[in-house]
Order: sequence, then structure tokens, then C-alpha cells
Amino acid sequence: MKRITIIKPDDFHIHLRDGAILQSSLADCAPYFARVMVMPNIIPPVASVKTMVSYEKQIRKASDEITPLMTFKLLKSLSGDEIHAMKDGGAIAGKLYPAGSTTNSSDGIKSWKEIRELLHVMSDIGLVLSIHGEDPSVFSLDREKEFIPQILEIAKEFPRLKIVFEHLSSKDGIEAVEKGPENLVGTITVQHLLLTLDDIIGGGLDPHNFCKPVLKRPEDRDYIQKTVLCGNRKFFFGSDSAPHLINNKERAQGSAGCYTSPVALPLLVQFFDKNNKLDLLENFVSRYGADFYGLKVNDEKITLVQKNWIVPEEYSGIKPIFSGKEIKWNIE
Repeated sequence: MKRITIIKPDDFHIHLRDGAILQSSLADCAPYFARVMVMPNIIPPVASVKTMVSYEKQIRKASDEITPLMTFKLLKSLSGDEIHAMKDGGAIAGKLYPAGSTTNSSDGIKSWKEIRELLHVMSDIGLVLSIHGEDPSVFSLDREKEFIPQILEIAKEFPRLKIVFEHLSSKDGIEAVEKGPENLVGTITVQHLLLTLDDIIGGGLDPHNFCKPVLKRPEDRDYIQKTVLCGNRKFFFGSDSAPHLINNKERAQGSAGCYTSPVALPLLVQFFDKNNKLDLLENFVSRYGADFYGLKVNDEKITLVQKNWIVPEEYSGIKPIFSGKEIKWNIE
């Protein structure tokens, strides 16, 4: 039986939610990931040291098997003192959501210049800026492309600020990071690596593959695959796994977000194996992200074996991508 042992991965972009969903979403990712970078767009948002510490306590109470890496939501109302307090409280990144760009982002930023002084503070104290890079005012397939100039402006004005262009979905986005300055990197999800818009609307409507940024054209997916298989250290894994109950995905105006925590790592191993690049997997999921964030790589190892299994139709009322389909790898 074919197998591979790697450093246990990190997920540098995950939505855990809160309340009843929190425990199940942690249970689904804990077997595969040692640390997860937790997104702050819950309600109310994680936008103060008090809410951040409270949310971290909820997460640690729900699971002692996984280490949360905490972030906060950048709001115009934040002060420099609060940014300092959140850094002292353990935050590793602040998240910029353009207003109206995704789930729970109506309170987001209309222009990055609104938070220029906060970015100065973040740059000075070594916090990472994580960006949902879309302009929600333009046509959906062009939203990532049209936001690129703003990201490059930030990177130019703040050369010491580490910036993550999250969940890259287009050739344009990938090229912006490739050609951009050293302080600009990008995360890649399994859904944008493997799927296209046809997987949402090519046959019958599949709302469980609907996410933001929306899946793009085959040529975008192919360029993302090519990039991952080149082993460029400016790109590493962040799942953007987003649990929504089935009825919230399948209703009119269903929620955006793909649930990938239970399947992301097996799908990645299958992808790298299919392309005879298993030697690059550990860097993508376990090393490059930790290096960028200045974290020690995990000590724990994980072994995956080549064995066929069928993805369950649901996990605690949440339907994952590839549900009902066969995957050829899983943890031992």
C-alpha cells in the first residue's frame, strides 16, 4: 500500500463559526491539521482583544486537539492601542474584508486608505495583513482581478508589512503575487485548485460548490495547478473551509462557502500524487505558511495511505465538497 508521512499540516485560513457548529467543525479538521488560522467574521466580529480572547477560549474548550491561530477583523473604528492589545493577546494577523464582499462583511472596509494608520501600526509591530481581495462592485468573475491594484498599492506603501492575498482564484491573482514584492504571498484552496464554475452551474445547480471568490474558468484553475506544482514558496495552503448547514446552502440566496475540512488534505495528496509531485506536498501544507508567519514547523507527523473511500453525504448537517465521490487517499 502506497503511503506518505509528512509534518502535520497547518490550515492558514479557516472558518470555524461559533455555537453548535464550532465543535463539529473542529472535530472534522483536527485529524488533519495541527494549527488553524481562524477567521474573525462571526457575529459580533472578532474586533477587540476582549472578543478575540473570548473566541479563543470557546475554541480551546471545544477541542484540545488543535491549536487556534487568532486573527481580528479590521474596522474603521479600531484604534492603534487596540491593535497593540490584540497583538499582545496573541493575534497573528488582521483581516481586511472589503464591505459586502463575502459572509458577514457589511461592516467591512470601503477603501484601504480608511485604515492607513492601522496598517502603519501593524507594520511596526509585525502583524500580518490578510486580505479578501475582491471588489464587490464589479462583475463577479472580475472581482479578484479588479482588486489587485489596491493590494499592490498597500504592498508598495508598506514594504515591511507582510501581506497575504487570500484564496487566489484566478490567473491574474496568481500572477500578481508571482510578480509582486517579497512581502506579498498568497493562499490557495483545494476548491480553486480542482474545480471551475462548471462545477456550480455546468449541469444542475450545485450550491455546495458556491464560494467567494467564485470558482473561475478552466484556464484559471489550470494556472493555479501549474503554480502549485512549481513549488513556489510564495504560495501555501489555506482552506477557506466554511461550514453552512445544508438548508442555508440550498435555499434562495444560499450562503457562500465550501466545506472542505474533512476532505481537503486527502484531495491534495491525491492531486500531488496524480502529478508525480508528492515531494512538494509537505512544503505546500506544512512548511511555507509556517515560515511566512514566523512559526516553528509542527513536531507531529501524519501518515496518509492510498486507499479508496467514499466521502459522506454530510457531516453534522453540513455537506462537504466531493460528497458521495471516491477519493483515493486518506489518513492512516
